[in-house]
Amino acid sequence: MKIIITGASGFVGKNISTFLQNKGCTINALSLRKTNWKVNFPRSVDAIIHLAGKAHDTSNVSNPDEYYKINRDLTIDIFNEFLNSDSKKFFYFSSVKAAADSVEEILTENNKANPVTHYGKSKIEAEEYILSQNLPEEKKVYIIRPCMIHGPGNKGNLNLLYKIVEKGLPWPLASFHNQRSFLGIDNLNYLVYEMLKKDGLPSGIYNFADDEALSTNELISTVNKALNKKAKLWSISKGLIEKTAGLGDKLKLPLNSERLKKLTESYVVSNQKVKSALEIEKLPLSAEEGLIKTIKSFKKEK
Repeated sequence: MKIIITGASGFVGKNISTFLQNKGCTINALSLRKTNWKVNFPRSVDAIIHLAGKAHDTSNVSNPDEYYKINRDLTIDIFNEFLNSDSKKFFYFSSVKAAADSVEEILTENNKANPVTHYGKSKIEAEEYILSQNLPEEKKVYIIRPCMIHGPGNKGNLNLLYKIVEKGLPWPLASFHNQRSFLGIDNLNYLVYEMLKKDGLPSGIYNFADDEALSTNELISTVNKALNKKAKLWSISKGLIEKTAGLGDKLKLPLNSERLKKLTESYVVSNQKVKSALEIEKLPLSAEEGLIKTIKSFKKEK
């Protein structure tokens, strides 16, 4: 298979490129930073995987216009090139944040989208454009909504928990019980490859997540397991923690209401649709196995 990948220099792009090359695919890394990328756009390829985009800025210092320019407008441009090419499959990597910033039960592809950030809104507007176009019968479009991706070489939000455990500090939020979905890079690569191979896979939105959701307490225990340490979980009263976080809002302390919410909220994502469509029972790595692989890589980087 000949495949165009945008955003090939990023964490996901590098991993997918290597994985697919090892499967015998020919990868054409297309840089959208070059103003003449349309001139160099290969017409005869089997699939396009559009990864390039502006990531969610948790510090909220980005210009909102940048999200729409990159995540929406650039996606529209490359999708239109796909329509005019010989390519049969188009993968757009969106995000679960295009559907919801927070989840009360389990996020499925049927949930009514209600993004609240410019990142999420720019992603959903790109999705809406793609889904509104008349697609030739021989072409398929897959909108991929991954949850938090991790893997060797990408610390992301796991780095904070890793540092707490590595320093031997106790986890003080054990009285909060939640469930969160993650996505190991090995499972992501596997799903993309299976979707590339399968003929007749219906166009549409597909959530990507590991099979199991984990609580933050389980995550802390998993980090300890990867580092051969014993977990230190402190169940301090929720009321006291919440008061401390409220104080953190006023005094600009590391623990504030926003950070407490991020560390303790639930965000469970269903991957049942993509597994059913591909006729697979479970993904190659469990959530714990994938996380241990990632955490052990942090240790090697030191």
